[in-house]
Amino acid sequence: MQIYWHEVLDSTNSEVRRHLETLDNLSVTAALEQTAGRGRGGHRWASAPGENLMFSVLLRFGTAELAPLAVKDALLITQAVTVALVRFFESEGVSPRIKWPNDIWIGDRKICGILIENTVDAGNVTASIVGIGINLNQTDFDPALPNPTSLSLLTGRRFNLKAALENFCSFLGQTLGDMNGIAGRNELASRFAEKMFYLEKDREEAMEAAIARYESLQ
Repeated sequence: MQIYWHEVLDSTNSEVRRHLETLDNLSVTAALEQTAGRGRGGHRWASAPGENLMFSVLLRFGTAELAPLAVKDALLITQAVTVALVRFFESEGVSPRIKWPNDIWIGDRKICGILIENTVDAGNVTASIVGIGINLNQTDFDPALPNPTSLSLLTGRRFNLKAALENFCSFLGQTLGDMNGIAGRNELASRFAEKMFYLEKDREEAMEAAIARYESLQ
């Protein structure tokens, strides 16, 4: 998995989209700073420059690396990515949970968000841009944000961004390989179900309202 680092980008997902035809399969586009980072549901992704991991992975299906993927099976992308994140965080000594559909929480606090954008043709996912933001070293968050945390806050350690991304990519390479066979897909589904939880509707709505208030002030 080739990693391309940038000092500043508007959004790593947008950068991959601009170069979709020329980037290699499984390539990773990372930025030290995003000026217009995006999260799920049209939200912004707020992150202190140089403190956290912000990157996007390009997946092309029906290739030598990744088997064809029907649209009806697109949840497998979320499962592969979130299970890789679970393994990454566990390797650093913390116990993560997957908040439906694709956030990672440690205890009651959010440490990671995922934005998946798929390209579909004739009932198949042909390509997927998987954007991931991991709170790694940031320790000072805007108090208007509902429940952020970081790996540094949880462990008391600071992390090398490039080494941490390479570590995550090693886990992602394994789970992407699992997508190519029935046994691997079953294992991903089982691990995802084991770690996944739903947030109560009233709390989900309260968090969405808090995020909307925060974004309105920026």
